Amino acid sequence: MAAGVAVASTRWRGLDHAITVTSYTWVSREPPMLLVCVHEDARFLDAVEGAGTWGLSLLPAGARATAGWLATPGRPAVGQLDRVPHRTGAVTGAPLLDGALESFECRTTAVHPAGDHAVVVGLVVGIGRSTASTGSAGAEEPLVRFRRSYHALA
Repeated sequence: MAAGVAVASTRWRGLDHAITVTSYTWVSREPPMLLVCVHEDARFLDAVEGAGTWGLSLLPAGARATAGWLATPGRPAVGQLDRVPHRTGAVTGAPLLDGALESFECRTTAVHPAGDHAVVVGLVVGIGRSTASTGSAGAEEPLVRFRRSYHALA
């Protein structure tokens, strides 16, 4: 299935943690809630459970390199976002990617085991758009994953 590409992120024990995700969606409008699915063995799952807060940055079509990097198994735990422009979320302190189409800050309300993944549900406590995503050509096109590769809508 074709799916939008996002980066889930958190800050825990003084380190930024981030992971590329394609399994995310709205759970509720009122109150506003999102979910993201994370593999049960991912370091990110431990970090998001420990921190209790997380961010979700929806990637534009030009962010293929970022999506690929943050989906790379075995990448170093330290400095994951050193090569990715980002800012600190005002509400949760979670890292949010510059240039994202939209960014959300969430407070975890539940984590449900689901096969080899966990479904992390969060109450949306902040929504924003990066100023870097406005005004540049093509910045409003989302990055999509289909048949094991990244695509732009066209």
